[in-house]
Amino acid sequence: MYDCLAELYDANYSFKNYEKETAKLHQLIQEHKRSPGNDLLDVACGTGGHITYLKRNYSVEGLDISEPMLRLAKKKHPDVVFHRGEMTSFKLGKQFDAVTCLFSAIGHVKTKRRLDLAVRCVARHLKPGGVLVVEPWPMPKQWQVGRIGANFVDQPNLRVARFSISKARGNLSVQDLHHLVATSNGIEHFVERLEMGLFTQDEYLDAFRSARLEVEFDSEGLMGRGLYLATSALAPVV
Repeated sequence: MYDCLAELYDANYSFKNYEKETAKLHQLIQEHKRSPGNDLLDVACGTGGHITYLKRNYSVEGLDISEPMLRLAKKKHPDVVFHRGEMTSFKLGKQFDAVTCLFSAIGHVKTKRRLDLAVRCVARHLKPGGVLVVEPWPMPKQWQVGRIGANFVDQPNLRVARFSISKARGNLSVQDLHHLVATSNGIEHFVERLEMGLFTQDEYLDAFRSARLEVEFDSEGLMGRGLYLATSALAPVV
Protein backbone atom coordinates (compact mmCIF):
# COMPACT_ATOMS: atom_id res chain seq x y z
CA MET A 1 0.00 0.00 0.00
CA TYR A 2 2.75 2.48 0.92
CA ASP A 3 4.40 2.17 -2.49
CA CYS A 4 1.04 3.06 -4.03
CA LEU A 5 0.58 6.05 -1.69
CA ALA A 6 4.02 7.36 -2.58
CA GLU A 7 3.24 7.06 -6.29
CA LEU A 8 -0.01 9.00 -5.76
CA TYR A 9 1.49 11.66 -3.52
CA ASP A 10 2.39 14.25 -6.15
CA ALA A 11 -0.93 13.81 -7.92
CA ASN A 12 -2.94 14.12 -4.68
CA TYR A 13 -1.14 17.33 -3.74
CA SER A 14 -0.79 18.88 -7.18
CA PHE A 15 -2.78 21.85 -5.84
CA LYS A 16 0.27 22.99 -3.85
CA ASN A 17 2.24 25.87 -5.34
CA TYR A 18 5.70 24.76 -4.26
CA GLU A 19 7.45 27.56 -6.13
CA LYS A 20 5.40 30.30 -4.43
CA GLU A 21 5.74 28.66 -1.01
CA THR A 22 9.50 28.31 -1.40
CA ALA A 23 9.90 31.94 -2.42
CA LYS A 24 8.27 33.05 0.84
CA LEU A 25 10.21 30.42 2.77
CA HIS A 26 13.50 31.72 1.38
CA GLN A 27 12.59 35.26 2.39
CA LEU A 28 11.77 34.20 5.96
CA ILE A 29 14.92 32.10 6.30
CA GLN A 30 17.05 35.04 5.23
CA GLU A 31 15.29 37.31 7.71
CA HIS A 32 15.85 34.98 10.68
CA LYS A 33 19.09 33.14 9.91
CA ARG A 34 22.22 34.55 11.56
CA SER A 35 24.73 31.98 10.34
CA PRO A 36 26.61 32.88 7.12
CA GLY A 37 26.21 29.64 5.16
CA ASN A 38 23.51 28.14 2.93
CA ASP A 39 23.40 24.45 3.96
CA LEU A 40 19.77 23.34 4.34
CA LEU A 41 18.17 20.08 5.48
CA ASP A 42 14.54 19.37 4.57
CA VAL A 43 13.16 16.99 7.23
CA ALA A 44 10.20 14.83 6.15
CA CYS A 45 10.99 15.89 2.60
CA GLY A 46 8.56 13.45 0.99
CA THR A 47 9.03 13.32 -2.77
CA GLY A 48 11.08 16.53 -2.76
CA GLY A 49 8.50 19.07 -3.93
CA HIS A 50 10.04 21.98 -2.03
CA ILE A 51 13.58 20.81 -2.78
CA THR A 52 12.96 21.51 -6.48
CA TYR A 53 13.04 25.22 -5.65
CA LEU A 54 15.09 25.26 -2.43
CA LYS A 55 18.17 24.06 -4.30
CA ARG A 56 18.18 27.29 -6.32
CA ASN A 57 19.44 29.11 -3.21
CA TYR A 58 20.75 26.41 -0.87
CA SER A 59 22.98 23.38 -0.72
CA VAL A 60 20.12 21.03 0.11
CA GLU A 61 19.85 17.59 1.66
CA GLY A 62 16.65 15.70 2.42
CA LEU A 63 15.53 13.29 5.12
CA ASP A 64 12.46 11.07 5.32
CA ILE A 65 11.44 7.86 7.03
CA SER A 66 9.64 6.47 3.96
CA GLU A 67 11.80 4.53 1.55
CA PRO A 68 9.19 4.71 -1.26
CA MET A 69 9.05 8.50 -0.88
CA LEU A 70 12.84 8.72 -0.91
CA ARG A 71 13.06 6.64 -4.07
CA LEU A 72 10.85 9.15 -5.87
CA ALA A 73 12.75 12.10 -4.41
CA LYS A 74 16.08 10.63 -5.56
CA LYS A 75 14.66 10.06 -9.03
CA LYS A 76 13.64 13.74 -9.24
CA HIS A 77 16.85 15.04 -7.70
CA PRO A 78 19.82 12.77 -8.46
CA ASP A 79 22.12 15.65 -7.50
CA VAL A 80 20.79 15.84 -3.91
CA VAL A 81 21.89 13.76 -0.91
CA PHE A 82 18.98 12.03 0.84
CA HIS A 83 18.95 10.27 4.20
CA ARG A 84 16.51 7.77 5.63
CA GLY A 85 15.77 8.63 9.23
CA GLU A 86 13.17 9.29 11.92
CA MET A 87 12.79 12.95 12.86
CA THR A 88 13.06 12.29 16.60
CA SER A 89 16.37 10.44 16.47
CA PHE A 90 18.35 10.98 13.24
CA LYS A 91 22.10 11.58 13.45
CA LEU A 92 23.81 12.95 10.36
CA GLY A 93 27.11 14.03 11.89
CA LYS A 94 26.87 17.53 10.47
CA GLN A 95 25.05 20.81 11.04
CA PHE A 96 23.01 23.08 8.78
CA ASP A 97 22.27 26.78 8.46
CA ALA A 98 18.58 26.02 8.04
CA VAL A 99 16.34 23.02 8.71
CA THR A 100 12.79 22.89 7.39
CA CYS A 101 9.89 20.60 8.36
CA LEU A 102 6.98 21.56 6.14
CA PHE A 103 3.41 20.67 5.16
CA SER A 104 2.54 19.82 8.79
CA ALA A 105 4.79 16.75 8.84
CA ILE A 106 5.61 17.53 12.48
CA GLY A 107 2.16 16.19 13.38
CA HIS A 108 3.40 12.67 12.67
CA VAL A 109 5.26 12.68 16.01
CA LYS A 110 1.79 12.37 17.66
CA THR A 111 2.80 13.04 21.30
CA LYS A 112 4.26 16.01 23.19
CA ARG A 113 7.19 13.87 24.34
CA ARG A 114 8.07 13.01 20.74
CA LEU A 115 7.55 16.63 19.68
CA ASP A 116 10.17 17.63 22.25
CA LEU A 117 12.52 14.88 21.03
CA ALA A 118 12.12 15.96 17.41
CA VAL A 119 12.84 19.62 18.11
CA ARG A 120 15.86 18.74 20.25
CA CYS A 121 17.14 16.40 17.55
CA VAL A 122 16.87 19.09 14.91
CA ALA A 123 18.41 21.71 17.21
CA ARG A 124 21.53 19.54 17.46
CA HIS A 125 21.79 19.71 13.68
CA LEU A 126 21.67 23.52 13.53
CA LYS A 127 24.80 25.62 13.21
CA PRO A 128 25.12 28.48 15.71
CA GLY A 129 22.70 31.12 14.43
CA GLY A 130 20.91 28.62 12.20
CA VAL A 131 17.12 28.60 11.82
CA LEU A 132 14.51 25.85 12.12
CA VAL A 133 11.27 26.38 10.18
CA VAL A 134 8.27 24.23 11.17
CA GLU A 135 4.85 24.32 9.52
CA PRO A 136 2.41 23.00 12.15
CA TRP A 137 -0.61 20.75 11.91
CA PRO A 138 -3.83 22.48 13.09
CA MET A 139 -4.13 23.14 16.82
CA PRO A 140 -6.87 21.38 18.86
CA LYS A 141 -9.21 24.41 18.71
CA GLN A 142 -8.79 24.53 14.91
CA TRP A 143 -9.55 20.86 14.25
CA GLN A 144 -13.10 20.40 12.92
CA VAL A 145 -14.55 17.02 13.94
CA GLY A 146 -17.07 15.82 11.37
CA ARG A 147 -15.62 17.82 8.50
CA ILE A 148 -15.94 15.99 5.18
CA GLY A 149 -12.80 16.16 3.07
CA ALA A 150 -12.62 15.49 -0.65
CA ASN A 151 -9.80 15.66 -3.17
CA PHE A 152 -9.86 14.75 -6.86
CA VAL A 153 -7.19 14.03 -9.46
CA ASP A 154 -8.09 14.15 -13.14
CA GLN A 155 -5.09 13.31 -15.32
CA PRO A 156 -5.02 11.56 -18.72
CA ASN A 157 -4.10 8.14 -17.33
CA LEU A 158 -5.07 8.59 -13.69
CA ARG A 159 -8.28 9.40 -11.83
CA VAL A 160 -8.32 9.57 -8.03
CA ALA A 161 -11.13 10.40 -5.63
CA ARG A 162 -10.15 10.67 -1.97
CA PHE A 163 -12.66 11.16 0.84
CA SER A 164 -12.43 11.43 4.61
CA ILE A 165 -14.40 12.48 7.69
CA SER A 166 -12.37 14.22 10.39
CA LYS A 167 -12.38 12.61 13.83
CA ALA A 168 -10.42 13.04 17.05
CA ARG A 169 -9.19 10.65 19.71
CA GLY A 170 -7.68 12.34 22.72
CA ASN A 171 -4.88 14.59 21.45
CA LEU A 172 -4.84 12.97 18.00
CA SER A 173 -6.62 13.92 14.82
CA VAL A 174 -7.85 10.82 12.98
CA GLN A 175 -8.73 10.51 9.32
CA ASP A 176 -9.50 7.38 7.34
CA LEU A 177 -8.59 8.46 3.82
CA HIS A 178 -10.56 6.40 1.32
CA HIS A 179 -8.87 6.32 -2.09
CA LEU A 180 -10.64 5.24 -5.26
CA VAL A 181 -7.96 4.98 -7.94
CA ALA A 182 -8.63 4.33 -11.62
CA THR A 183 -5.93 3.57 -14.19
CA SER A 184 -5.89 1.66 -17.46
CA ASN A 185 -5.11 -1.44 -15.37
CA GLY A 186 -8.36 -1.23 -13.40
CA ILE A 187 -9.96 0.38 -10.35
CA GLU A 188 -8.63 -0.04 -6.82
CA HIS A 189 -9.95 1.05 -3.43
CA PHE A 190 -7.85 1.30 -0.28
CA VAL A 191 -7.89 3.17 3.03
CA GLU A 192 -5.02 5.01 4.68
CA ARG A 193 -5.41 5.94 8.37
CA LEU A 194 -3.76 9.25 9.16
CA GLU A 195 -3.23 10.04 12.85
CA MET A 196 -1.54 13.33 13.73
CA GLY A 197 -0.76 15.10 17.00
CA LEU A 198 -2.94 18.08 17.91
CA PHE A 199 -0.59 20.42 19.80
CA THR A 200 -1.43 23.78 21.32
CA GLN A 201 0.66 26.82 20.54
CA ASP A 202 2.00 26.73 24.10
CA GLU A 203 3.17 23.14 23.54
CA TYR A 204 4.97 24.11 20.33
CA LEU A 205 6.59 27.13 21.96
CA ASP A 206 7.66 25.06 24.96
CA ALA A 207 9.31 22.50 22.69
CA PHE A 208 11.37 25.16 20.90
CA ARG A 209 12.34 26.98 24.08
CA SER A 210 13.28 23.74 25.84
CA ALA A 211 15.71 23.15 22.97
CA ARG A 212 17.21 26.62 23.62
CA LEU A 213 15.80 28.10 20.44
CA GLU A 214 14.51 31.64 20.11
CA VAL A 215 11.12 31.29 18.44
CA GLU A 216 8.64 33.47 16.55
CA PHE A 217 5.28 32.52 15.03
CA ASP A 218 4.13 33.75 11.62
CA SER A 219 0.35 33.30 11.72
CA GLU A 220 -0.10 33.09 7.94
CA GLY A 221 2.88 30.94 6.99
CA LEU A 222 3.09 29.35 3.55
CA MET A 223 -0.51 28.22 3.08
CA GLY A 224 -2.50 29.56 6.02
CA ARG A 225 -1.34 27.03 8.63
CA GLY A 226 1.21 29.33 10.24
CA LEU A 227 4.94 28.88 10.58
CA TYR A 228 7.33 28.63 13.54
CA LEU A 229 10.74 30.19 12.98
CA ALA A 230 13.22 29.16 15.67
CA THR A 231 16.80 30.40 15.71
CA SER A 232 19.68 28.80 17.57
CA ALA A 233 22.01 30.80 19.75
CA LEU A 234 25.33 31.97 18.38
CA ALA A 235 26.91 29.37 20.68
CA PRO A 236 26.48 25.64 19.94
CA VAL A 237 23.50 23.77 21.40
CA VAL A 238 24.81 21.16 23.86
